[in-house]
Amino acid sequence: MVQLTSTDLRDEILALKKERNAVILAHNYQVGPLQDIADYVGDSLGLSYRARETDAEVIAFCGVHFMAETAKIINPEKTVVLPDKDAGCSLEQSCPPEELAAFLRENEEKNYYVIAYINCSAGVKALSDVICTSGNAVKIVESAPTDRPILFVPDQNLGEWVMSKTGREMDLWQGACYVHVEFTRESISRIREAHPDAAVVAHPECTTAVRMLADEVCSTEKMIDFCRNSPAENIIVVTESGMLHRLRKEVPNKNLIAGPTDRCACADCRYMKLNTMEKLYQCLRDLQPEITLPEDVRRRAEAPILRMLELSK
Repeated sequence: MVQLTSTDLRDEILALKKERNAVILAHNYQVGPLQDIADYVGDSLGLSYRARETDAEVIAFCGVHFMAETAKIINPEKTVVLPDKDAGCSLEQSCPPEELAAFLRENEEKNYYVIAYINCSAGVKALSDVICTSGNAVKIVESAPTDRPILFVPDQNLGEWVMSKTGREMDLWQGACYVHVEFTRESISRIREAHPDAAVVAHPECTTAVRMLADEVCSTEKMIDFCRNSPAENIIVVTESGMLHRLRKEVPNKNLIAGPTDRCACADCRYMKLNTMEKLYQCLRDLQPEITLPEDVRRRAEAPILRMLELSK
């Protein structure tokens, strides 16, 4: 196969997009070239609904597996492809649907009200009462019935943060995003020493110790508004490194600093970074790997998403 230049590759992708009547979605954590060629960049649920508003027949989702599944749940009539079939998620993997189902059977007498963070598989969504995002988790938990105990899955750090905001007691599934737990109090304190005037914005998937150092804890989408409106010129952004690409485009007047970890200079998700321009070209060319779901699972997974939208009004 002839090696394409970056310009040729971009042109080929755009030609295939037109030929396939496709829409290209890129999550905030994708590499810059994928964000730049995408029709829409954002968080997983928002992107899935943006795709539904289009007349595209094909969705090329540059993200991880659960995100492409969410796009299929919401857009069952469209073909959904993922550039790399191995682009998984440590948080999703921490809560296999069969383990959640077994736990719910073993604790059937508790009659748990299951709130699932969007970062989970279709199988886990299908077992849940309602879905939440990091942006609306507080509102969803506040709307939960008071006569049933809450089980929050799969992210314990997000769950702990929501408990601190709402005062609601919840049982937490012991799952976590490996990228966000790499940030430590010590690593953030060190970079603050180098930038004493900097504001810190952190994702709620970070640990309590890191969140306590932040001036603001919020979702990736809300980070944009924080960085734009903060009076600080220097802002330490404590989330996956891909977010810096979008932030630097949308908030060019600020010095945005990647929050360090103890293991690396910045936090790269190895799963997110499996997607490349070459793989996007191939998946549009071959319409593979394709995301498919049994219709009964898709319908059961869609119900708690629709319930979330109703509660979020």
